[in-house]
Amino acid sequence: MTRKIIHLDLDAFFCAVEALKDPSLQGKAFAVGGRPEYRGVIASCSYPARKYGVRSAMPTARALQLCPELILLPGHHSDYRDYSEKVMAQLDNLTSLIEQISIDEAFLDVSDLRAPAAQIASELQRVIWEQLSLPCSLGVATNKLVAKIANDVGKSSARTGKPPMAITVVPPGEEAGFMSNLPIERLWGVGPKTAAELTSTLGIATIGELARWPPADLERRFGRHGVDLSLRARGIDDRPVTPEHDVKSISHETTFATDVVDGDELRRTLYRLAEDVGRRLRRAQLAGATVKLKLRWSDFTTLTRQATLPEPTDRDAVICQVALELLSANRPQGKPVRLIGVGVSNLRSPSEQLHLWDDASVKSKRLQEALDRVRERYGRDAIQRATQLERDDDD
Repeated sequence: MTRKIIHLDLDAFFCAVEALKDPSLQGKAFAVGGRPEYRGVIASCSYPARKYGVRSAMPTARALQLCPELILLPGHHSDYRDYSEKVMAQLDNLTSLIEQISIDEAFLDVSDLRAPAAQIASELQRVIWEQLSLPCSLGVATNKLVAKIANDVGKSSARTGKPPMAITVVPPGEEAGFMSNLPIERLWGVGPKTAAELTSTLGIATIGELARWPPADLERRFGRHGVDLSLRARGIDDRPVTPEHDVKSISHETTFATDVVDGDELRRTLYRLAEDVGRRLRRAQLAGATVKLKLRWSDFTTLTRQATLPEPTDRDAVICQVALELLSANRPQGKPVRLIGVGVSNLRSPSEQLHLWDDASVKSKRLQEALDRVRERYGRDAIQRATQLERDDDD
């Protein structure tokens, strides 16, 4: 049976949600992102803003240079998460074979449905628009690789200053032909370094040229990666749509507006980051045995250090304590810090070690659950540790 795979991507998702909350933003150049004075970057920008050259991941300061009238909004991630869940619920009405790969992006396998894939995609786009007022674009093909590339091509071809709402279909057997004239950078697995090597060494600039190159020579030059490149260039991809995937790690980090020397501020920041990581672990019903600390100095040198616990944890205090110990062991006294981050890996279900808990652990768990309930209702700052509060010099 020929597979029918759909790749769905919500158009400028964060901005679309913001425009739903504030209809006056419709048709205006605006973006969701961090403030320029805090080294912010653009997380999402409206299509009118893109006409000025504003793009996601661009420094906010640069975006404001390109578009001085740009309306800058802070992110409201709980709203984005809620709308994402509503979209995924619509997909679930269609098929159980859904692989969500980000908050605004997913693959669907609709091979078992009788209707043509293009018709299914069109109906899905209509439902999401009519039920949720969110624009989306879709790529349709026989595999994930080509469906994703098709969607990227369809979205990039629309230059109207409005959400593209594109549907791009690649019929069975036309995968290689569809991709043939696209630059090799469009192909999964071809980053800037590989693209430069393919172009400078072999004169390969398009996916079609890569598809026609002898597979054996690509294997000789690039090993197993060369075999994969040859297959992908010919539109061959047998990876299944996987409804669930394992989370490898959970982390949070922050870049300071100005490099931080003060140890108390670094410790307060670590507490906040550890709370964010712990909350996400508990929501996912996971615990981790390895705590990681990430540091970036003022010269952009970055280091990562980690420590493994005797037992997995999802407790904020435990995560923070290990992170603080790593900070103390790896930061020279007074060395300025540009970025700091906390992560937990080596994840598993907390139930796997319940039998090891003593009375103190159970009390700690109940206290953490109570804190979570209060913060969920009243906000993260409703309850804070004394060590997180800035000292008043008069006290």
